Amino acid sequence: MATSPSSSAQAARERVARRLRDLRADAGLTGTELAKQCGWTHPKTSRLENGRTPPTPEDIRRWTRACGAEDQAEDVIAQSRDAESAYMEWRRQVRSGLKRLQDSYVSLYRSTELFRIYSPTLVPGLLQTEGYARAILAGVAELYDAPNDVDQAVAARLERSKIVHQHGHRFVMVIEESVLYHQLGDADAMAAQLGYLLTAGALPFVSLGIIPHAAQRTLWPQELFHVYDDRLVSVELMSARVRVTQPSEVALYVKAFEQLRGMAVYGADARLLVCRAIEALD
Repeated sequence: MATSPSSSAQAARERVARRLRDLRADAGLTGTELAKQCGWTHPKTSRLENGRTPPTPEDIRRWTRACGAEDQAEDVIAQSRDAESAYMEWRRQVRSGLKRLQDSYVSLYRSTELFRIYSPTLVPGLLQTEGYARAILAGVAELYDAPNDVDQAVAARLERSKIVHQHGHRFVMVIEESVLYHQLGDADAMAAQLGYLLTAGALPFVSLGIIPHAAQRTLWPQELFHVYDDRLVSVELMSARVRVTQPSEVALYVKAFEQLRGMAVYGADARLLVCRAIEALD
């Protein structure tokens, strides 16, 4: 079971503090010696090591320099930023309405060249049709007691999705075959969604892979995640969205995505799976 965003954020802060403490110990420095090299007082070292004070990027650079580990500075800085801003609770994000949440992604989408999307449960938002999107967003509004602006939110999502037709962006999407059988909306809405998937893989900038039920797996199904270029991963949990920017963690998600992508089928084989799901609606 996922922990709450606040407790998860605190745990992330403690991991940063522990990493700083380990760097100092590995360098054979006492807290007093490190403080002297960094140009601050010993109590500050103690506060940073125990997670009572979040380090600034300059604090981390001084710390790693003193420990002879300057090559780790940027990774620790990214980890610290994740700890302070990674957990964004859905309930808070939807207080101003679902349309505003949809619009909040536009800038990120425009600045991203390569999208990698893995979804074990839903058709990715960029490929959703109106009826399917409406069913999802109506459910979100009910679950989180959000303002009822579903019509505006659906329109915003469809407008945002036009980016899949624009030059300068590439989309590699992988879904589990079970996504095709999770009926959202009525049968007509689901049929329209599956029908769109039959042609989505032929879009010039889109690669759509489907991992069959019977695939020989090298990696079990994961949580829904998006990788934006090689700089940001967004992971969706029940309670919150987690933003990952630490390079080593981003690299792990990219590695996992490539494994999942390797298990998927494409083209005619993927369309056959979609056709079977359409037949199962009857």
